[in-house]
Amino acid sequence: MNRILIVEDEITISRLIAVSLRRAGYDCTVANDGSTAADLIAEHDFDLALLDIMLPGLDGYELLGYLRPLGVPVIFITAKGATKDRVKGLQLGADDYIVKPFEIEELLARVEAVLRRTGRGGQTLTAFDVTMDIVARTVTRQGKAVELTPREFDLLEQLMRNRGAALYRDVLYGRVWGGDLLDSRTLDLHIQRLRKKLGWADKIETVYRVGYRLKSDQK
Repeated sequence: MNRILIVEDEITISRLIAVSLRRAGYDCTVANDGSTAADLIAEHDFDLALLDIMLPGLDGYELLGYLRPLGVPVIFITAKGATKDRVKGLQLGADDYIVKPFEIEELLARVEAVLRRTGRGGQTLTAFDVTMDIVARTVTRQGKAVELTPREFDLLEQLMRNRGAALYRDVLYGRVWGGDLLDSRTLDLHIQRLRKKLGWADKIETVYRVGYRLKSDQK
């Protein structure tokens, strides 16, 4: 799972972001002030940081200075919505800039886009006896090609990127089908086909009242 640092001094907002990202399969760490965030940056590796700009202690611009030398991509999430503020944030090296208030769906889409663009999402994924090449959009099992439809490929990518995490149905719908309203069995049928094509009858688990999960190595 990608590890994301959330730095936001408004407790309600930080909790909302963390819950939403965890629900989507990300590993989140929250800091409510700049000094705590700086300590976390020094002690841990992160794949992405979501930074408010106006923070107690060190502000978001200063934290950006800590993160850029480490190669950690940054998305500013702030109430500072003026054009000059956006330009400043991007010129200083932020990878994206989101103005409050925002929709969670937009945040999830931008997080995924930045991770993919910066290579933090990974170009090759492996689970059990299956290897997926994200760029070439190919899947092999024990070295032999497996033919998947575009939707099956995208669904498998989400399961493999978030291995071990339970993914909610609405999250999978949003990421694979763009949030379109679907018959309730559409996702189930795609999962059934993946299980059959990959020989993963016991590897893709149904999580009651949630969705699906790809088993981790420990299971």
